[in-house]
Amino acid sequence: MDHEAVPVFLFLSVASIALFAFVAVAVWSTERRREREAYYRSETIKKITDTQGAGGNSALDFLHAEEKIKARRLREGGKLAGLITAAAGLGVMIFLHSMPDPDARSAYLVGLIPLLIGAVLLGYSLFLAPKES
Repeated sequence: MDHEAVPVFLFLSVASIALFAFVAVAVWSTERRREREAYYRSETIKKITDTQGAGGNSALDFLHAEEKIKARRLREGGKLAGLITAAAGLGVMIFLHSMPDPDARSAYLVGLIPLLIGAVLLGYSLFLAPKES
């Protein structure tokens, strides 16, 4: 093995171990947070049903309100994703169109791919996504 390649090999080895350790901790903490949220949600629903005479109706209202909030966040996330993707496509088109090589000037059309994907995401979230009732 070449002595010049040893530092590169060691760096890549340590970097890959650090990356996968970080991913493992991030996934573990995310799952723990979700578990805690589910526990607190179930405890809240139990308290609502226990403390009130008509607790079943208010618990259902609570669940419906949570679903509406979740649907609205999903729709807003779709709008944001569409705008970001369309802006990235437009930026790629401008960047590639300003290339000095005249043979590569039509390469700016590659930017239409993310631009159209962003337009579809935005159109779906504005017009076709299920609305809250």
